[in-house]
Amino acid sequence: MGFLEAIVVVYIRELYYPQGFSFPLELLPPRIFVIELVRELSTMIMLLSIGFLIGKSALEKFSWFLFSFGVWDIFYYIALKLFLDWPESILTWDILFLIPITWIGPVLAPLICSFTMIFFAFAVFTRIQAPIVIKPIFWYTILTGAILIFSSFIFDYTKLLIAEGYFSRGGPSLLEPGFTKAILNYMPEKFQWGLFIAGELLIIFSIASFTFFPKRKN
Repeated sequence: MGFLEAIVVVYIRELYYPQGFSFPLELLPPRIFVIELVRELSTMIMLLSIGFLIGKSALEKFSWFLFSFGVWDIFYYIALKLFLDWPESILTWDILFLIPITWIGPVLAPLICSFTMIFFAFAVFTRIQAPIVIKPIFWYTILTGAILIFSSFIFDYTKLLIAEGYFSRGGPSLLEPGFTKAILNYMPEKFQWGLFIAGELLIIFSIASFTFFPKRKN
């Protein structure tokens, strides 16, 4: 799946970034942009399906989804490196997702997330023979960490939309000339490593906590 995703991206970049992918962005035609959203949604459905097919409990299903997501993302970047010799470094900026808003960040960030998801999955898998129940406090800290990481990915782009006043007008439109101009001139400024690291630490702390101090099923 990672290689297939990368192959689609190769086609897109050949069509819209023949000189090589970089910021500022080239806007996709609205019809192609919508198809891209459907492609991303389809990928998520496929990854979720793995969890539903393999896992027995809800926790196992979720863990298999995270494991599949992490492996998929890692091999996606491996494939891009093989096909396009891209990214130039792990700090190269990339568009990560488009749903529900554009996610942007250095390649290193999603790779760290991928390894963290795999770490979570293995923490659950190693206790399949002695099932555990993750305490609510750990779910809260994991959710908080995930929100911080999500915020780090959308921070820069959201700041652009706010600065241009699009939220006050009900959201941006791909057909709006002002929005088009803003995107065509957009250059990522600074990734919010503080938010990202704080989120990662919360998640890793939670995983370590429920691994070493599990709440066992009665």
